Amino acid sequence: MGVPFEALLPYAIITGFFAVSAVSVGKLREMQNGGKRARRGVDQWDKQMMERDRRLTGFMRGQTDKPIAPEGFELNNPWRCEQRFF
Repeated sequence: MGVPFEALLPYAIITGFFAVSAVSVGKLREMQNGGKRARRGVDQWDKQMMERDRRLTGFMRGQTDKPIAPEGFELNNPWRCEQRFF
């Protein structure tokens, strides 16, 4: 004796909603990363470089090929240094 198809409809609907939500979250994360896949295994160096890229381009995953930093970048230093010598 088989299972009536009415019993399988709710499971198909639930599976469909889970699939739609998973794809939506994946696309949202991809859009937030500038169309790139999410980074995995990010260490301290990568975090520092991502912060530098954010300060240079205004976007965490942005990169630039300009050899000269934009105006104001020298004053946008995240490291607080003690100025002893002038």
